[in-house]
Amino acid sequence: MSTLRPMSTRLNDLRSLVGQMPSALLGYSGGVDSALLAVVMRQELGRARMLAAIGRSASYPTAQWEDARLLAARFDVPIVEVETHELDDPRYLANPGNRCFFCKSELWQRLQEVARERGFVVVCDGTNVDDLREHRPGHAAGVAASIRSPLAETGLTKAEVREAARELGLPNWNAPASPCLSSRIQYGLQITPRRLKQVEEAEDRLRGMGVRGDLRVRHHGERALACHKARQAPRAHVSKQERRHHALVAPLRAVCRRSKVVSRDTRRPRSGSRLCRRCAGPRRGEPPRLHEL
Repeated sequence: MSTLRPMSTRLNDLRSLVGQMPSALLGYSGGVDSALLAVVMRQELGRARMLAAIGRSASYPTAQWEDARLLAARFDVPIVEVETHELDDPRYLANPGNRCFFCKSELWQRLQEVARERGFVVVCDGTNVDDLREHRPGHAAGVAASIRSPLAETGLTKAEVREAARELGLPNWNAPASPCLSSRIQYGLQITPRRLKQVEEAEDRLRGMGVRGDLRVRHHGERALACHKARQAPRAHVSKQERRHHALVAPLRAVCRRSKVVSRDTRRPRSGSRLCRRCAGPRRGEPPRLHEL
């Protein structure tokens, strides 16, 4: 017998859990997970008992910040912007495999201060149940800080989050995951404001040329990798080698001038995966995964 719950039941479970909170502050990035939770919290708790907090730093893309603000305004979600200082932490700048732990530790420290100052009892994040199965050192920071995860607590998967978001009319219900800019920098390569800016500008230029969907520019120091789904590129980007070269390589080299190789991985980037295993090239004996343009 099937154990699947209809979406109305899953949303009701989430509403019931949120509604039991005296008041709550949400770590809000504008992604579909935190956006869904923000809207449900606004509907169940009202403006006075909830607040969506955006952590601002050089690792947070400006385009994502703008989208987050627009969505909040559309659904009347109150927001506050909080400066975070993970780039002052040498452990974060060293860019180890658990880099996200230091970033999230900084974020939750700042947001808990805001929650105390404003009298919010609970601090939440947008972790869903699928996230718990992936490489998510940032989630460990949330656990250490006693951050609640209502989506995961009610058993919502990523697909179910998207379905619920579509049901509630969220415009980003099918938007690709958009992790922070630091996630584009190869592990072990130091994170700097300049490198973060290079990544952001490269992605902005490619999107300005019509590349849509799941796009990420990977920074490997002296080379950049533009990763996206092949079917999400306009025809002009994939028709001939010369067109690919001018359409994809030129804007990357314009912001990463010392780049020696610019490659394109046409497979879907995965959130929560160890960076660069799928972009750094094949293991011995495997066929090439990337091609030079």
